[in-house]
Amino acid sequence: MIKIIKIGFFTFFCLPYIVMAQQNIHTNSASSAKTWETHVDGVHFSLTQILPEQVQAFYVNRGFTLDQIEPYSSSCVYMSVLRNDNAPGTIHFISNNWSVLVDGQSHSLVSVEQWVQRLTTNNTKKSSLVAFRWAQFPPEQEYEPGGDWNQGMFSIGLDASAQFDIIAQWDIEGKKYEAKLQGVQCAK
Repeated sequence: MIKIIKIGFFTFFCLPYIVMAQQNIHTNSASSAKTWETHVDGVHFSLTQILPEQVQAFYVNRGFTLDQIEPYSSSCVYMSVLRNDNAPGTIHFISNNWSVLVDGQSHSLVSVEQWVQRLTTNNTKKSSLVAFRWAQFPPEQEYEPGGDWNQGMFSIGLDASAQFDIIAQWDIEGKKYEAKLQGVQCAK
């Protein structure tokens, strides 16, 4: 009888707090690009597919050749948004600490610094590299409550056929939080 009461207590009082955040998926009718988004503990996190041709066009107009930017444009690139709508304090994140899982296996992200190193080996103009760096999602940042946010390009480093889960992590005064997007598909 006591065991039944404990289970009932746990179910009634604790389970409501062990709920996965809702994930939404939207498709842009003009480009067919998909957006995955969630809202967890007052923080909005989303990834929107950027088609390889869009990435190429963006960077060719910033001085890259198609050959120079091809490794990046084919690396599963997204527009990433992280926004502190109403978290209980300033959020701090380091995107290199985020986790990507492909078929349950961990996949390392390619950092902005690694991309810049790769791109400098192809006689890329310095002004193009500056434009590349400024268009990327920041590797580390803090956002205040009330809508402070940023967006930028974010390479997952996978081929076009890949599907993955991503866990964005941040902290508020040392307390860890995370948001997970599942079944994210690279643009083809």
